[in-house]
Amino acid sequence: MKRISAIFAAGLILMVYSCSNPGNKKEEIKAVDTVVTTTPAAKEPVFQPFKIIMIRHAVKDYATWKAAYLAHDSMRMAFGISPFILGRGMIDTNMLMIMDKINDVARAKEFSTSPNLKDAMQKAGVSRKPIFAYVDVIRYDVAETDQKDRLMIAHKVKDFNAWLKVFDAEGKAKRIEYGLTDRWLGRGVDDPNLIYTVFVISDLAKAKARLASDELKKLMTDARVEGPPELTFYRLDD
Repeated sequence: MKRISAIFAAGLILMVYSCSNPGNKKEEIKAVDTVVTTTPAAKEPVFQPFKIIMIRHAVKDYATWKAAYLAHDSMRMAFGISPFILGRGMIDTNMLMIMDKINDVARAKEFSTSPNLKDAMQKAGVSRKPIFAYVDVIRYDVAETDQKDRLMIAHKVKDFNAWLKVFDAEGKAKRIEYGLTDRWLGRGVDDPNLIYTVFVISDLAKAKARLASDELKKLMTDARVEGPPELTFYRLDD
């Protein structure tokens, strides 16, 4: 009984002490008020590789061709093909580089051989047999840039991993010194050792000098590039 009374008395004293010291409550409230809740930072979207169909051909008149191309959009969509990049040759502006995203390679190949496409190209004034390629885009830099000039280098390699090791060892910063900024990197769908590298051109003179340099030729030899590369200079169409 004495123990219960002692506990009761202690509780009463504690209650009286708390009431007689309002500063304690203020400090407690202040402490709670200073708790800061933070929202987790949004994560950058993870890049997902995608496939494209690449078409190169010449046209008689660009304006006529583009009107026909845009009118044919529903046909492309029916085959799972959506717009991506449209470029024109930097010297011959009637030489075109069309790159569209694809959902299914087999369907895209079906589209490329369809009589409907052949007829549409003839009506649009395509003046040279089109060249089709199907590419896995495995790297893509989406950084904004006002530069519209592009260089695409296509070449065969003996071994992709060996080539990539040399390419990465040279590094983006080094290529920027030569007026070339990495844009995207792709591998042929049908031949993974067929490599496509696309660069933003910031200085055309430097870029051309680099392409003709002995240093680059040595790098290509070290990377086991087979045969001469195919160079395509083009400018993005608005």
